[in-house]
Amino acid sequence: MTANLQLDRLPRTVELARGADGSATLAYVDQRLLPAELRIARTRDWRAVVGAIKALAVRGAPAIGVAGAAAVALWAQQAAAGATGAGTGPGAYRSALEAAAEEVAGARPTAVNLRWAVERVRDGAVAALDGGAAPGEVAEALYDQVKRMEAEDEAANRAIGAHGAALLRPSSCVLTHCNAGSLATAFFGTALGVVYAAAAEGKIERVYADETRPVGQGARLTAWELGRAGVPCTLVCDNMAASLMAKGAVDAVVVGADRIAANGDVANKIGTYGVAVLARHHGIPFYVAAPSSTIDASVADGAGIPIEERDPAEVLPQPLEGVQVWNPAFDVTPAALVTRIVTERGAFEPGGLVY
Repeated sequence: MTANLQLDRLPRTVELARGADGSATLAYVDQRLLPAELRIARTRDWRAVVGAIKALAVRGAPAIGVAGAAAVALWAQQAAAGATGAGTGPGAYRSALEAAAEEVAGARPTAVNLRWAVERVRDGAVAALDGGAAPGEVAEALYDQVKRMEAEDEAANRAIGAHGAALLRPSSCVLTHCNAGSLATAFFGTALGVVYAAAAEGKIERVYADETRPVGQGARLTAWELGRAGVPCTLVCDNMAASLMAKGAVDAVVVGADRIAANGDVANKIGTYGVAVLARHHGIPFYVAAPSSTIDASVADGAGIPIEERDPAEVLPQPLEGVQVWNPAFDVTPAALVTRIVTERGAFEPGGLVY
């Protein structure tokens, strides 16, 4: 059975707050430094947030959504202070807002939460402008909107956890891939939110964390997070998952998602598809946990999901003559391999999503 949960030992991943002078500052966990160092970085510069998202200092679909929204709020603060070159007229301001929002939304292409969140605050800014708000008032309105989004994200994650925990049997051993924990959200987590909720009910015997090549989100982040929270965890190499399943050590697989197509196909960290195939072969339920904002109804199936390709140096730090590297950050798991998709609204068969 699980030890006492210590979720108070987990930091808030992204949080917009007021400084002593009243200006907005985004605080975020620099996840590139974990597990060796827990550092909270702080910035008032919207472009620094874009850089943090691109560099994986902030990662995880819900977390980059909140961070992207905060970046637009920081842009509005800088624009109100005349620090963005947005101009003084409403037309110039609106054009600059659209350009900044597009730059933020384009920081990473696969996770739909980023664009969803950015467009939400952009639309909030436009509504404020249409209502006659001055740039300073727009900045205040966006700050308040981002704070609501932080709270909504945590509430959604806790609801996901409750719905997902109901699917697990007592004394479950769960395998997960990548990090869909509190570090991937404002707080609490999606896939690990299911684990935390189940652990609170005494249902978790152990979590097996895939290392998640090539960047090691499982090895660096999930293992650190579970250990800190007091959940029994065993770190395994990605190519050990099949042997674990074959020996009957895995009762369920729970993963997150970066984008879910209308038919239930799921884009998640590279390697997820292989885990789903293994789970199906061994008769193990494969659950996907994500907020409904991750569902992209405009994409019919997984073939329409853009897959980010990252720097070859993540795979091969020192280039080899004559050797090319293919480094997709995500793969697509067909809906047919998914047992249930768990959102804050419930647990659904992939073909029966509610959004």
